[in-house]
Amino acid sequence: MSTVIEQKQEVVNEITSKLSESESAILVDYRGLNVAQVTELRRQLREADVDFKVYKNTLARRATEQAEMTELDEYLVGPTAIATSSDDAVAPAKVLQQFAKDNKALEIKTGIIQGQVTTPEQVKEIAELPSHEGLVAMLLSVMQAPIRNFALGAKAVADQKEESA
Repeated sequence: MSTVIEQKQEVVNEITSKLSESESAILVDYRGLNVAQVTELRRQLREADVDFKVYKNTLARRATEQAEMTELDEYLVGPTAIATSSDDAVAPAKVLQQFAKDNKALEIKTGIIQGQVTTPEQVKEIAELPSHEGLVAMLLSVMQAPIRNFALGAKAVADQKEESA
């Protein structure tokens, strides 16, 4: 009997560490998805380096208590899976939101993004954000614009003087 309790405590510790150490965690209701759809979802999440696992709600509630995230308890009803990412805060939201567009049975319940509990609408908004690399590219483009414009202006003046000479 004590081995069962130890196994459950290990699962609670696993959930607690995932919730505490992850950049983001998204809770979803996967009811209505068939095996092929769940397999495809898991493949997409794996490619994005996102962990996706189904836990018992009672164990998850114990973990939220240990992680001091009891705001999630109201969402831990019915079939619930948790998608977590320790590297990218936006990756789970992006993959799940895109999958939910194609498969109406997947329902995003709530999320934790960098320690803040979010609504399903906020998760959808975060999913629409560009990736980290996309944001860096936009920033670099904005920073290069003045230099590029100056170079184009100087070339136009040089071309104009060359034509008049």
